[in-house]
Amino acid sequence: MALALYIHWPFCARKCPYCDFNSHVRAEVDQAAWRKALLADLAHEAALTGGREMGSIFFGGGTPSLMPPATVAALIDAAAGHWRVAEDIEITLEANPSSVEAANFAALADAGVNRVSLGLQSLDDQALRFLGRLHGADEGLAALATAQRQFARVSFDLIYALPGQSPAAWEAQLSRAIGFGTGHLSLYQLTIEPGTRFATLVRDGSLAPLADDPAAELFALTRAMTDAAGIPAYEVSNHARPGEQSRHNLVYWRYRDYAGVGPGAHGRRGGMATLRHKKPENWIEAVARKGNGLHSETALQPAEQAAEALLMGLRLAEGVNLGEIGVRFGFTAAALIDPAKAALYDRLGLVEREGDRLTVTPAGMPLLDALLAELVAPALVAV
Repeated sequence: MALALYIHWPFCARKCPYCDFNSHVRAEVDQAAWRKALLADLAHEAALTGGREMGSIFFGGGTPSLMPPATVAALIDAAAGHWRVAEDIEITLEANPSSVEAANFAALADAGVNRVSLGLQSLDDQALRFLGRLHGADEGLAALATAQRQFARVSFDLIYALPGQSPAAWEAQLSRAIGFGTGHLSLYQLTIEPGTRFATLVRDGSLAPLADDPAAELFALTRAMTDAAGIPAYEVSNHARPGEQSRHNLVYWRYRDYAGVGPGAHGRRGGMATLRHKKPENWIEAVARKGNGLHSETALQPAEQAAEALLMGLRLAEGVNLGEIGVRFGFTAAALIDPAKAALYDRLGLVEREGDRLTVTPAGMPLLDALLAELVAPALVAV
């Protein structure tokens, strides 16, 4: 599989109360300095992976749509100079649906972006206020219409299972969302992440998350509606029409190599896990001092890689090929999973085993985290 490139832009106009991503609010950003530093960090990774084919580029954040289009263009051009770029390369940029950022969509398309992932998060103004978003529903839908005119492929995010959300309310919103005709939807249940504003509110009793059973009902409703619309789930929270899956994210879930540059970016290359400095100021200082923003490079043991490949791959509807993972990391298929647990959950209809192919069924997906803890062989997890 071709190499993927992830470029992290850490800045946001506001920190959302549910977000635990590496995002930061700064009054001013020295755009010229940031372009120079990102290009240097990119060149460092290219020197270690040069000659490989590049199949995708993903601008994530933070809010990459706050990047000047000229910086996006410079990074895409630099990547094309460092690697052999696939003819059908997928170049995705995450965008907030504000009118200001939507005004840059044409310039971003001219820069080479051919897929946009739009953070709508909701089609309801009250929910958007609860989620701390700066845009309203009408503004978001206007940005979506602009994106559909400018980019070959469009995805957008919605967050559901909000406190008090009913199946009828979510069904109406999801039906409307499907009607916009995009080829990809990312539909996330609200998760209370440690260290977020929402986590503080839950701790002091000001916020009561939706209970597990109603949330599971909404998950099942989501699967049924997207299946019926021809946008089935290909990963826990990601749904796509045939051929519209995010090729970039499939690199992660299939546990293949990707280069990560920018603050806090993770990467994986040649059995090494890479991590950049997280705080923007620390990252840019490191680049100025040594030519890259690396915080650490860690050699991954074969058992660790095999376990991670299982944990990532079982998120996918396609599941994993145990024989292929075994060959990659030097294990027999039988050594990768707990055979008794796999047989038990197969009988219960939570997983399916056909030869070396192991998949989590739709019935098992709501229980994915628990299943993963049970299925992966203890000898791998203990490493």
